[in-house]
Amino acid sequence: MHDKTRILKHARITEKGSFASANSVYVFDVASSATKSDIKRAISALYKVNPVKVAIARVPGKKVRHMRTGMIGKTSGGKKAYVYLKKGKTITIA
Repeated sequence: MHDKTRILKHARITEKGSFASANSVYVFDVASSATKSDIKRAISALYKVNPVKVAIARVPGKKVRHMRTGMIGKTSGGKKAYVYLKKGKTITIA
């Protein structure tokens, strides 16, 4: 992947992520084909900070039922990345 804007989809704003950001750990939804080195390069280019570590986790798809028809479907899963920064470094998420 070469386009850095397509690697990071958006920040994953959750309660767990909010607690982690206090310790310089940020959570992002990323493209399912992104690798750790792709994510490091994208973070460096977009936010001008160098990550110490990147951890990737798969997000499973879920079964859903359509309200009106009752048909059962499935949402697509994805990938999320935990980006670890040095103490004192921050990312401003708008």
